[in-house]
Order: sequence, then structure tokens, then C-alpha cells
Amino acid sequence: MPASGSADKPLTIGISFETLQTGFWVASLDAFQAELAKRNMKMIQAIADGDANRQIEQVKNFITRKVDGIVLVPKDAKACIPIIKAANAANIPIVLYNRPPDKSDAKAVAVVADNFALTKETVTYMIGEAKRTGRKHKAMLLIGDLGDINAIGRRDGFEAAAKAAPDVLDVVARVPTEWNQEKAQAGVVNALQANPDISFIFTSSDFLFPSIVSALKSTGKYKKVGEPGHVILGGFDGDATAYQMLADGYLDATGVQDVYFEVEACVKAILDARADKPVEDTIKDPGFVIHQGNLKEKAPRMWGAKK
Repeated sequence: MPASGSADKPLTIGISFETLQTGFWVASLDAFQAELAKRNMKMIQAIADGDANRQIEQVKNFITRKVDGIVLVPKDAKACIPIIKAANAANIPIVLYNRPPDKSDAKAVAVVADNFALTKETVTYMIGEAKRTGRKHKAMLLIGDLGDINAIGRRDGFEAAAKAAPDVLDVVARVPTEWNQEKAQAGVVNALQANPDISFIFTSSDFLFPSIVSALKSTGKYKKVGEPGHVILGGFDGDATAYQMLADGYLDATGVQDVYFEVEACVKAILDARADKPVEDTIKDPGFVIHQGNLKEKAPRMWGAKK
């Protein structure tokens, strides 16, 4: 079978996203549309809006329509197991995008960012910047929804980097956000009130930067890199806000998920499975750290830098 379907009948891929809540998911969906169009493949999409049961029904609809492959962003690691099993029973290749499933006998490929390693690398870069100031810094961590395995990897990556630099960082605030902007902002405001000398902040997702910036502005602490009183800032994802903050000189670094690598890997995994080629159970996106020193070089690969 030709990889991209016959000239008469292009392959059809069902794309099921749990949410389009953040710029990352929107950019990912756009990237899938572009990648599939480039390969002369059709795409049908469904968005579950955070409802696991709705997502199961949407994917069952894909199966009924006899799609040639499924890409799934699951609500969580457990809820996706019945979906994977349904695809397995229909002999349709299924790939999980950016969120892996729990261990089970269900067969799927997971294409995921190396959340732990990329966060550790990003925070280690930030620590290097902190060292250059010649003083110890009080630090704040914004933690994502710990029901999301990505949030756990990012938290643990931060903690590993911080643990290796006790002479540079004193983590005085760990703010739970549950990926909620209002909760994040309240937590940052409270942390800054309790520790007004916090000078190092890492967020587990760039999409929470508006909450951080608002809180810093209200206390007069939003300064450019190199300015007196600058709070060292870092994040994870690589969204448009982070890109603009880098370009404007306020953000020190962020760990970028390579959307284009991950999307291409998902499509290739489906094609390889259809051709009975061996496919890894987990394909890791190493991503990259973008910062003030490599911004021009790395920006073309940063999804949030695309206009």
C-alpha cells in the first residue's frame, strides 16, 4: 500500500484533541492540518472540551467511519485506555500526541516531549544566569495540574535542577495552578506578598505568563534582563507570549516543545504501522531551550514565533 494512500483515495486520519485551551494545542492542530495536507492525506477532527466520555464517543465515530489512523490527545492517562483498545479491535493504528497512556495491554505509540529533561535543562540555564549575579536567589515554581503526567515531569525536572544548586536557589514558593489562570495569579500574588524578595520564577507552562507578569507589574518587579531588580523568568512550551517576552527582553529562557517534530513523528508512526514496519512504543521529543543568547538562531523552529 502506498504510504499516503492511492491517487484515488487518500488516507483519512482522525484527530481527537481533549482541549484547545492553550496556544500549544491550537498550534499543534494547525501543524497536523499542514502536515497531512502536504502528504495528500485527509483529516477529520473532534475536540472533547475536557470530557473523557465525549472523547470516547468521538473516537468511536472515527472507527465507524473507518479512518486509516487516529491521533489522540487524551484527557488523562487512564481514560484513554478504552479508546486505544477500541482502535486495536478495529485494527486502526493509534498514536497519542504529547500525553502518554498508563501501562496496559492496549497497543499505542506515544509521541511525547521529554518533560523532565527539557525542564531540567531550562532551569539549569536559568541557574547559570542566577550565578552570574553573585548572590543567592529565592525561587518560585508554578506547578501544573498533577493529573497531567506532563506537569509531573516538569515539576520533577525543576526540583532536580534546584536540588543540584542549593548555593544558588532557595525555593520558597511552590504554587499549585491546576492549569488555571486565576488560581495561578492568586498564588503568585500571595507568594510575592509572603516573599517580596523572590527573584527567580519558573512556570510549568508559558500560558501562565500573563498571570506572572500581572503580579510582577503590580509590585514594580517586571524588569528587563540586565536591569536592576530583574526577576529571572523561565517557562515551558514555547508559545507566542514567551516569544514576545524573549524578543522584548523580559524572559530569560523557555523550554520549547518541538511541535513540528512531534506532529511529523505521529504521522510517520501511523504510516509505518500501516506498512507493518517496526514502531517504537514511545518517541521522545528532546525539544530545545531558547534564551536571549540563541534567540535569532532558534526562533524559526519555535512554534510560538510563527505569525
